Amino acid sequence: MMYWIVFALFTTAETATDLLLSWFPFYFELKIAFVIWLLSPYTKGSSVLYRKFVHPTLSNKEREIDEYIAQAKDRSYETMMKFGKRGLNLAANAAVTAATKGQGVLSDKLRSFSMQDLTLINAEDELALHASDGQPPNVPPPPPPPQRQPRNPLLQRQR
Repeated sequence: MMYWIVFALFTTAETATDLLLSWFPFYFELKIAFVIWLLSPYTKGSSVLYRKFVHPTLSNKEREIDEYIAQAKDRSYETMMKFGKRGLNLAANAAVTAATKGQGVLSDKLRSFSMQDLTLINAEDELALHASDGQPPNVPPPPPPPQRQPRNPLLQRQR
C-alpha cells in the first residue's frame, strides 16, 4: 500500500514537472530509474519515502483531514437532498403538464372514427402538406363503400 500512495503522489507531481523540466537532459530516463527505485524490493524506495515524508505529514494533519471529510459528507448529503427534491419537482411538473396538454389533444383527435372522419383527416393532412410548398393539393375523392358480392357455392368448391 505504501508503494501505491507514493506512486499516486509521484504521478500528481509528474504532471507539473513534465511541463517545467522536460527540457532537462535525461529527464525521462531519470523518471524511469525513480520508478524502478520505488518498486525494487532491495532498495524499498517507496517504503523509505512513505515513512520519512508521507506518514509524518498525514499524522500531523489527521485532525484537519477528519474535519474536512466530515464537512464534505454533510455537504454532499445536503446537496443530494436539494437536487433530489428539485428533480422530483421537475418530474411532477412535467407529468402534470403532459397530462393537461395531452387531454386536450386527445379529445380533439378522438372523434367517432367513421369513414367520413378518416377521409377528412387525410384531406386535412394533404392540404397542410401542400400548403407549405405552394402547389395545389391532389386530393382524391373518397372511395365508395365496398359492395358485398353474393357467395357462389360453385366457385368455393373449385378452390
